[in-house]
Amino acid sequence: MALALRERLRAAFAPPRYIALPFSGIDLSTSGVKAVRLAEGPEGLTLAGYAEVFLPSGAFTDGEIVDHAAVAGALAAAAKAAGISTANAALPESKSYLFETTAPGARKAQWRVAIEQKLDELVPLPPAETEFDIVSVGPGKQGDTRIAGIGFARRIVDDTLLAFDEAGVGVRSLEGETFAMARALLPRGDASTTLIIDVGKTTTKMTIVAERIPRFATTFGIGGHALTLAVQKHFGVTEAEARKVKADRGIVRAPGNEDYLAAMLSTASAIRDEIARRLEYWQGREVASGAYEPVSHAVLAGGNASVRGLPEYLEGALKVPVTAGDVFTNLASRDAWIPQIDFTESLAYATSIGLSLRDDVEPYA
Repeated sequence: MALALRERLRAAFAPPRYIALPFSGIDLSTSGVKAVRLAEGPEGLTLAGYAEVFLPSGAFTDGEIVDHAAVAGALAAAAKAAGISTANAALPESKSYLFETTAPGARKAQWRVAIEQKLDELVPLPPAETEFDIVSVGPGKQGDTRIAGIGFARRIVDDTLLAFDEAGVGVRSLEGETFAMARALLPRGDASTTLIIDVGKTTTKMTIVAERIPRFATTFGIGGHALTLAVQKHFGVTEAEARKVKADRGIVRAPGNEDYLAAMLSTASAIRDEIARRLEYWQGREVASGAYEPVSHAVLAGGNASVRGLPEYLEGALKVPVTAGDVFTNLASRDAWIPQIDFTESLAYATSIGLSLRDDVEPYA
């Protein structure tokens, strides 16, 4: 390939600490830009700065930058507010292709060469237009190495870099957002097979990770805004008022809210069913193949993950424990510092915090 993705995507390779810049991450999504800067102190890393800048409707749609000027402006404003000049940045899950294969050799360079020769079998894009990176996930059965990889269309990588360039923000590395979320939400050394559910404004992303490495990921087009619209329609209120009602009442049963709850559950059930269908596929076919362990629990993140009653509602259908995530899991103990951001609001920053933590971890083998 003309340009190896390890130079531009580097999905699982952190730089040496002696050249590390401040721990910073920027997440670009449909709703806007979220930027995070961490600081290293005697007790560990703490949140030093964060910012969110909303995007106008249609500026960033389905993982594609539509309005470069609006996106660049939001990137610049968020970076300035968070005190960031250079950051790790995310590429959208909806435009990524996860794959697994085996490759001979003992070093990453050897694995890349082997994978380049069969890339068209792993990623449904022309090899010449594909950027990819890989990580070892253990020994294979034939003396080779099991490899997990991620691929993107080169134009997505180029478009993202261009937007950051227009914003005047340096890009330290690009990586798939699923890698970043796992790094933020799961403790270091966690070897469990976990379902991460990211409930955003217009989409819900689900990722199944094993040993903190994504093995399955998908996005579907129902998010928390659909719940807001259900509240709006039921009460005939503004969107801002509907968001407040949604936050206060959630999907918890209470005397006198039967009609409201029915309106909410008509949408929540659609999200639940989409997740359950995909999880059932994993728990059945993928686990039966002998290659994976079943999902042991699920973690909620995203701007709408804090809806009251949502973990319990999903748990009943998914048949695994479901909890709200903690994006500060791998930062300094809360005995040593108090985050200046509300816990419910922090759930929207899982990707950007995971990106910031990228420079605080040992590189994957």
